[in-house]
Amino acid sequence: MRVFTLNLWGRRGDWERRREVLRDGVRALGPDLVTFQEAIVDGAYDQVVDLLGPGYEVAHQAEREPDGQGISIASRWPLGAVREADLNVTPRTAGFACRCLAAEVRTPDGPLLLVNHFPNWQPELEYERELQAVVAARFVEGLAGGDMPVVVSGDFDAAPEAASMAFWTGRRSLDGMSVCYRDAWEQVNRGEPGYTYTPYNPLMEDEDWPPQRIDYILVRRGSGLEVRGCTRAFVEPVGGIQASDHYGLVADLVPVPGRP
Repeated sequence: MRVFTLNLWGRRGDWERRREVLRDGVRALGPDLVTFQEAIVDGAYDQVVDLLGPGYEVAHQAEREPDGQGISIASRWPLGAVREADLNVTPRTAGFACRCLAAEVRTPDGPLLLVNHFPNWQPELEYERELQAVVAARFVEGLAGGDMPVVVSGDFDAAPEAASMAFWTGRRSLDGMSVCYRDAWEQVNRGEPGYTYTPYNPLMEDEDWPPQRIDYILVRRGSGLEVRGCTRAFVEPVGGIQASDHYGLVADLVPVPGRP
């Protein structure tokens, strides 16, 4: 199965030209499972359906920003139950629709839990991202139990060395809890930085951010999914048009029964 995640950057910039690049590029990638962040969905427009085209079931975050911005999940296979967790953990997270969205996917190999995690973005809010990681991980464990394969992806707004990411990848515990997810990029591109948010991207608006890898596809250890490949997407402009202020991430996963 092919998993794709991307922060769409809403409809900012030259949206009509970005839309063409994104729509053609996403359809060429042909992902089976998709998580989008900063996607616009309102009564008049669904950015996710527009970009993906037919053939997907789609689930959206319920509580969105005033302009319709939020997170969404899409799958080529039928979706079962869809739930979301509120990540407003301190007063500093107010004013941002931070959420964790989870959907059961009925794949040909059995049920899988696909999760779109979108914590607060502000660099100074790593403490909140730690709390949000714990809330999300407990939410996921409550839904998936110990046996269901789980893929958590999205814009985590934290570098691999941050405490919140160390928690997700089993390198530290937080609030009396620990989990272990395989970082798809790290699994197959050891030593490569894999920046997804960087000043090398002409659409990056915050010049105070150093080049960082802040977008991830994580696979829960014990899920029986092997990472066969992981690459970035939409790195280079097409016809002079950069697709988004983030680069996307694509991972190819293969079910391998009995694999930890």
